[in-house]
Amino acid sequence: MSDTSDDDAQRPFFHLESGALRFWVDVGGGARVGATISKQTLHYRFKGDLSGSDAVLVYQGHRAQIDAAVRRRVESGSIEPVMLREADLPVLRTA
Repeated sequence: MSDTSDDDAQRPFFHLESGALRFWVDVGGGARVGATISKQTLHYRFKGDLSGSDAVLVYQGHRAQIDAAVRRRVESGSIEPVMLREADLPVLRTA
């Protein structure tokens, strides 16, 4: 028996070699798809650190917007893994 649950195996994590956050999104009907977002996209859209050191925290803080972008891409025909780009996400507005 493994100590790691399926939920633990699908927690978002920063993949250092690719410079991207890897995460999974529920797209309805019990289906989950894998997705990635680069540290550059997190930086330019959500003011994340360009090193990616805060990638998981930035994702958690903007999860609704990021997951919605994945769902839009899947609805438009993208297949797993969905790779988000800057154009898939709203521009961060500052006051």
